[in-house]
Amino acid sequence: MKKLRIAFVTAVLSSAAAVPAANADVLIAVAGPMTGQYASFGEQFKRGAEMAVADINAAGGVNGEKLQLTIGDDACDPKQAVAVANKFASEGVVFVAGHFCSGSSIPASKVYEEENILQISPGSTNPKLTEEGGPNVFRVCGRDDQQGKVAGDYLADKFKGKKIAILHDKTAYGKGLADETRKQLKARGMSDSMYEAYTAGEKDYSALVSKMKGAGIDVFYLGGYHTEAGLMIRQAREQGYGAQLVSGDALVTDEYWKITGDSGEGTLMTFSPDPRKNPAAAPVVQKFRDTGYEPEGYTLYTYGAIQAWAQAAKKAGSTDTGKVIAALRGGDFGTVLGNIGFDDKGDVTAPGYVFYVWKNGTYNYAN
Repeated sequence: MKKLRIAFVTAVLSSAAAVPAANADVLIAVAGPMTGQYASFGEQFKRGAEMAVADINAAGGVNGEKLQLTIGDDACDPKQAVAVANKFASEGVVFVAGHFCSGSSIPASKVYEEENILQISPGSTNPKLTEEGGPNVFRVCGRDDQQGKVAGDYLADKFKGKKIAILHDKTAYGKGLADETRKQLKARGMSDSMYEAYTAGEKDYSALVSKMKGAGIDVFYLGGYHTEAGLMIRQAREQGYGAQLVSGDALVTDEYWKITGDSGEGTLMTFSPDPRKNPAAAPVVQKFRDTGYEPEGYTLYTYGAIQAWAQAAKKAGSTDTGKVIAALRGGDFGTVLGNIGFDDKGDVTAPGYVFYVWKNGTYNYAN
């Protein structure tokens, strides 16, 4: 009864959720922040999922059955993510590409495990998702302990002798990434000069910026999302403060530059190798561009997650979760992300992280 009540509440809250057609053969879902301050990532997820489902259906579907997509809006809120997960279960969803925020994916994964729904996250990087998740939990992105190591090494190599601040937004993603970066920095024999938490969703971070400026911080590493990062660097430049901003994969959205303008020039961030540069993805990338949409950030990661599930279901000859899990763990899948597989924990066996730099309103590989 509790799950039914939650599902009813979600139906009211999640206006972005699609109602599955009566003649749907196989119902799958995508979940992420379709509304709220991180909605640009929800848009990436939605675009990637819709294109993947359309392409798979155009090629005949999965085992002769067409796919129907339903969309869940968790707004990057853990409670709403659980409500979305229960709604999916009540609808009969067999697979979810989601969620984006680790703080949403982790609690939702418990519902999916209980309800025997397969989950592949395109963007949740906190190690706990697969370390503590059930056998039904996978991801096509890297992990924060991988990302933090790359970031920590970069800081140690490029900013030796400089004063470094480590900031985080207290979320599972932001704090986890900041702490892994800090851990690697210490492993390299360096220590931060400042370690601070901030509250996401605020509009004025000038006090924190002033504190870093007064402390002579040369570079600040931010574990958090593009909205707060963009405001901080813009407010830093307004104070005539030229510190270097380094951050993670949550800055892979054009929304970052819309917040910063020229203040974002030179911002550094880690992200997995850009799938748009993968020759195998070229036809899909062009198809997106032909519609007027640039498949940035996690668009192709969502597309690839659905590709991997569909190929595993074909290999298994079934969409039964147990059979698809076995196929995922024992297979190699040709996707827009390249050839990928999964280890025993559900983590992707693919290249990790590289550095990017924002220049002239776009991001590209850093030298």
